[in-house]
Amino acid sequence: MTIALEIQVEELRLELKNVCDTAERRQIEGELELALADLAVALAEQDGAIDAKPPF
Repeated sequence: MTIALEIQVEELRLELKNVCDTAERRQIEGELELALADLAVALAEQDGAIDAKPPF
């Protein structure tokens, strides 16, 4: 799962370099932020730093 997220992050970074439209730039920045957050959670779960199970 993390490989797919890493690929998504890199693709979004590349798109961000080539975008000219301000609205599209904001959209890609938002998608990149979410992808980076998902990647951080996935990596923390792999390392055992967090438990993904609900507390109840």
